[in-house]
Amino acid sequence: MPYTDIDFEKPGKQVGNIDFPHSIHTDAWGVLPIPVCVIKNGTGPTIILQGGNHGDEYEGPIILGELVRDLDPARVSGRLIILPTINRPAIEAGNRCSPLDGLNFNRTFPGKLTGSITEQLSSYVHDALFPLADAFIDLHSGGSSLNMMPSAIIEPCKDSNLAQKIRAAVMAFGAPMNVVISNYGDPRTSTAAAVRAGLVTVGTELGGAATVTPQALEIGRNGVFNLLAHLGVLEEKPEPTLLQATPVHQISGADAYVRASETGVFEPFHKLGDKVEAGQGAGRIHFLSDPEKAPVELVYARKGVVYGLRQPGNVRPGNCCVVIATRCQEQVIA
Repeated sequence: MPYTDIDFEKPGKQVGNIDFPHSIHTDAWGVLPIPVCVIKNGTGPTIILQGGNHGDEYEGPIILGELVRDLDPARVSGRLIILPTINRPAIEAGNRCSPLDGLNFNRTFPGKLTGSITEQLSSYVHDALFPLADAFIDLHSGGSSLNMMPSAIIEPCKDSNLAQKIRAAVMAFGAPMNVVISNYGDPRTSTAAAVRAGLVTVGTELGGAATVTPQALEIGRNGVFNLLAHLGVLEEKPEPTLLQATPVHQISGADAYVRASETGVFEPFHKLGDKVEAGQGAGRIHFLSDPEKAPVELVYARKGVVYGLRQPGNVRPGNCCVVIATRCQEQVIA
């Protein structure tokens, strides 16, 4: 079973590991150490901050690593549980999924204590950490396959009271764009599981393309501090502009995704942030080994804003090439 020397009730800053027994051919009695930091001071809420959900999304681990190193416990009112690289095997491989079992950590919740190593990780977060917390922050970006507009993510929630708190927290993050994302309604994501556990939940998409940009890091750093202030863990207050009414977008169904229909190389017609119309050409797939074959054009099924773009040019049928976000009718006020 997982174990750690970290005392989650002890004041001050502790940095260590959660060790997961991992018996393999080359290490019969080994463990997989997952870094964890707990910062506790005074009274206040408990916030889980998670990075490295996917191993090709680097902004979260960088931002949370800075928080581990630099945050003075005296500034904190409450408790932070920081997991900078929750999916350490995937981080070290630079891969979306774990090389140890091939699983996508973000499709394994609520996990399984006696399952594969990735299922054990999600089980620990779900069963051991969620019950300690009031809020959950999960820092993502688009990874290797997508480049995304930097944004804060609203996880759908059926509880109206919790939904209002979630939207207020997302607004306080202060990203240039806020988007409702349901992941096709998949309940196995960490944010969906956190919402079911009753936690105020905020996700992000901080760029992507398996790269790191100063813009994405700045948005993420500022957003984390804004959110911790909003939640009452830090004394700093968010900028007043963040409390004004802000439009929210959503990915509103399967037709928001433009998917490849052929194997080839995708050429997009638009860039991130462009406004597009239903029926308009989204791009085309080229057949480089057959120059006589005309490209196949893909079209948008709905109007909106180009929110995500395929990063590798090579595509196969079913690959996501473009993601369209549409503006919600309502205004959300923090």
